[in-house]
Amino acid sequence: MTEQGRGKLKIFMGYAAGVGKTYKMLEEAQDVKASGVDIVIGYFEPHGRQDTIAKTEGLEIVPRRKIRYRDSLFEEMDTEAILARNPQVSVVDEFPHTNVPGSERTKRWEDVEVLLAAGIDVLTTMNIQHLESLNDQIWQISGIRVRETVPDWVVQQAYEVVMVDLTPRALLNRLQRGVVYERQKAERALQNFFREQTLVALRELALRQAAHEVEHRIVDGDTRLSPSDGAHASPRKHHKILVLLTSDPKTAMVIRRAKRVSDFLGAECFAVTVQTTGDLSGLAAPDREAIERHLNFARNLHIEIRILEGDDVASTLVDFGRRNQVTQLFLTRPRRKAWSLAFSSDPAQKVIDLAKDMLVVIVSDREPVKR
Repeated sequence: MTEQGRGKLKIFMGYAAGVGKTYKMLEEAQDVKASGVDIVIGYFEPHGRQDTIAKTEGLEIVPRRKIRYRDSLFEEMDTEAILARNPQVSVVDEFPHTNVPGSERTKRWEDVEVLLAAGIDVLTTMNIQHLESLNDQIWQISGIRVRETVPDWVVQQAYEVVMVDLTPRALLNRLQRGVVYERQKAERALQNFFREQTLVALRELALRQAAHEVEHRIVDGDTRLSPSDGAHASPRKHHKILVLLTSDPKTAMVIRRAKRVSDFLGAECFAVTVQTTGDLSGLAAPDREAIERHLNFARNLHIEIRILEGDDVASTLVDFGRRNQVTQLFLTRPRRKAWSLAFSSDPAQKVIDLAKDMLVVIVSDREPVKR
């Protein structure tokens, strides 16, 4: 467990800008506020993304600190102001950021360490290419040497890491539509990290790292390690992967991704669908046919399939995973139709909340922005 009195760190991790890390973090921030918890935005970088900016509505924002450097004025997170405000939770975007000279600390992750030491929980974001131990691999994949890195031990002490996923094609589509960056910056990005081959490699690396994080966290069934716990870790446990099957067309993509990860880890892989009747008889013909296709697809990949009976998808899924010692859950960002309307507005978030002893990988395609 975390040290007594120390805040908890939750990292929303992706493989490139624009996959939805900040969007997802702010969604959770809104849920936290709705539950009555005192939460503030300590730092948020909008990048002109209107759908993400909209997610800050109603959240208190701590003003940034202005620092003059070489005759220019810069804005940084005001760590001392957050400490003085003393919220229960602080949202801090762009974890690997390097502060301008003249700041009390060199890196934003060092500012976050101060907040955690003061007992403030932190939600933050980062991409896989900023992890220190992967710096050489990132350079080999992309030809770009990342200068802003976060030490591995900082990530390993996180109470929870959520992998936010998006297909490279969907990400490139968002970039070309100007959702991620303005036109000139988007054109430059397409020549660097945003080449499709690079994105595919970075995504695979991110998923492998996610599995690696799970391995580090599992100690006698407890995934919440303090920095000192790693020295006393029990022998490596066998990974088990669970995929949720729905009628969503993206389910086939999730099955493929989970199978690749399970093959890499030598892990057992389950694919399940949750139905109130325990079979597919109660479904409309299109949904029944879609789920049958996904069950057959999983079976053809030698994935063990099950139809689970339950009225609540999230709790039934997590209960099955826990009884079968599952370490990773793969699911899509659901369409409203694919999950029962009796459940919460974001059942994927409910899975994350319930599955504290598992790593949850959400593979999502964001809806096109209406213009």
